[in-house]
Amino acid sequence: MRKPLFLLPLLAAFVTGCPSNSLKTAESGAQPDLLHAALDTTVAPGDDFFTYANGTWLKQHPIPASESNWGIGKEVQNEVYARLRQTSIEAAGANAAAGSNQQKIGDFWAVGLDSVKADKLGAAPLKPELDRIAAMKTVAEVPGVIAHEIPLGVNALIGPRVSQDDKNSDKMALYLRQAGLGLPNRDYYFNTDSRTKNIRAEYVKHVANTFKLLGQDAPAAQANAARVMALETTLAKSSRKLEALRDPYANYHKMSIAQLNKLTPGIDWKTWLGQMGVNNVDTVIVGQPEFYQTAGQLLKTAPLADWQAYLSWQVTREYAPTLSRAFVDENFHFYGTVLRGAKSIRPRWKRVLDMQENALGEALGQLFVKEYFKPEAKARYDTLVKNVVAAFADHIQKVDWMSAPTKVVALDKLHKITPKVGYPNKWKDYSTLTIDRSSLAANVMRANQWQYRYELNKLGKPVDRTEWGMTPQTYNAYYNGSNNEIVLPAAAFAIPGLLDADADDALVYGYAGASTIGHELTHGFDDEGSQYDAHGNLHEWWSKADRQRFNQRVDGIVKQFNSYTLLDSLHINGKATAGENIADLGGIVIGLDAFKKTKQYKEGKKINGLTPTQRYFLGYALGWQNHTRDESLAAQLLTDVHSPAQFRVNGPMADVPAFYEAFGIKPGQKLYRPDSTRVVIW
Repeated sequence: MRKPLFLLPLLAAFVTGCPSNSLKTAESGAQPDLLHAALDTTVAPGDDFFTYANGTWLKQHPIPASESNWGIGKEVQNEVYARLRQTSIEAAGANAAAGSNQQKIGDFWAVGLDSVKADKLGAAPLKPELDRIAAMKTVAEVPGVIAHEIPLGVNALIGPRVSQDDKNSDKMALYLRQAGLGLPNRDYYFNTDSRTKNIRAEYVKHVANTFKLLGQDAPAAQANAARVMALETTLAKSSRKLEALRDPYANYHKMSIAQLNKLTPGIDWKTWLGQMGVNNVDTVIVGQPEFYQTAGQLLKTAPLADWQAYLSWQVTREYAPTLSRAFVDENFHFYGTVLRGAKSIRPRWKRVLDMQENALGEALGQLFVKEYFKPEAKARYDTLVKNVVAAFADHIQKVDWMSAPTKVVALDKLHKITPKVGYPNKWKDYSTLTIDRSSLAANVMRANQWQYRYELNKLGKPVDRTEWGMTPQTYNAYYNGSNNEIVLPAAAFAIPGLLDADADDALVYGYAGASTIGHELTHGFDDEGSQYDAHGNLHEWWSKADRQRFNQRVDGIVKQFNSYTLLDSLHINGKATAGENIADLGGIVIGLDAFKKTKQYKEGKKINGLTPTQRYFLGYALGWQNHTRDESLAAQLLTDVHSPAQFRVNGPMADVPAFYEAFGIKPGQKLYRPDSTRVVIW
């Protein structure tokens, strides 16, 4: 129930190098140069810098059967898993005090690993919810059942969430956004290419197979699967495309409850929200009014049997990974293999850790940072943030397309960005969350309900700007426009097996300076983030001429990325990925200027034949050391606002003059772009 943040991709699992915070211990002695060891010198950097930088590593690290992609981020995740697994094992055997975080961690882990119990229970943990759905006698009961399921984390028809008001960041507001689809987004219901048509056919089979596991005979299961697909297709018709969801003004419609009732005739929203536990709310912010009009119409026209099939499916889909092996395998076959291309399911203990992370993330985080993120590491990256901010300030002052008055406001916004490095200063209190050894599904249900209540409790209260939207053990980072902050978890500064002696400034500035810190700072000034002011409010603080000149540059990067083709005929969506592509390019040029102030850059000494500037660019590329199965890549192109890893390296590099100079890029090479076509923003 948070608004979208500007994130590094979980798919590519980005990490940054922190030699003083390596998760892996190593024996004394020189370690290999990760940058040099990863090179594939059979590829010219001017033709494919991504493969030149990472090719040897990728050849030596094939994608495991259980994964849809593999890269350096997954290597870091494996080390995080190992630490959290040991923590959980110790907690499970500790006989910890009832209600303590250790007891909750231990019980969640113990029952999660008990596959025998899960197989014995089958779908029994869902029986009360499925019975509730089956007991409905009229369509008039459907909203009440949906209100009951939403706190359980079930993606049923509507998408309520609590977040800061885009136009008043000091207030928490209730948002209503499009939701309710079992496929990743609307394009999967309508695209006519053979790959997507096959996914639709497989989806209907998967829904029918799931109904069979619930005890329905084949004809009933197939009929109910058809009902689900028809209802979801109707919802998809009124759902917006990925790129359309990035326009904050177009997705902001504040309404009174009376206006909301008028938008959806026949729905009493005060009563419905009250059933969801939302009381004393007189206004809501609707993201996509046309979607809610359709939802309202369906609540009047769709037969009861359609709703019973749809809601039964949504409940089971959400909790299938927590149930018996038959449900787990069927869920994995579609969402893991058909959609993402994974060949085998991941070990149960890793899947349980993922669920435990969602349920008790900050409880685990407290233990994680105590052991693996020392104060000196935090101090190092606090300093690096300051250096990159200073470099960004220089860029703002020097750009020729922004007027002097707007530069003053831009600098004010930059200097008011709050950096959160490593871990929160205060932790979530899980004392009201009950975790026991009854079943994995029951623990996940209670955790979802706890999180729902936690978010609802924010309504009518002051905004807590100290809160984190990620746990410290997450290898990711984000910029939040409403708080005007960058959040850099501890695990984002980890790289496997790297010792202090091997982490020269060039590598660190490429990883942390460019790909994380500079990237996230730039998000505050990309095509979406730039629409929020220094206080986090959606407000136009640019002059019209400045905005026009900026948009011309954004159009250039959109066209550049639209031209990239993958998997024979699929294209990157330049409009949907524009913000991330802008941030990648900005992070590179800003991080480079910060690096130029270091001793290593000034001395200019080579390491393994590589100049400091070359190592800086290789350090950036190392963060995208990742390869992906075709199925997962196709899904990413439809659902993700981040470009595939290869193009997050080759795309921005083709626009950076210093890259051309560092590697002698010449006309005729594949990455070469004439000066007149290179995108220059920051």
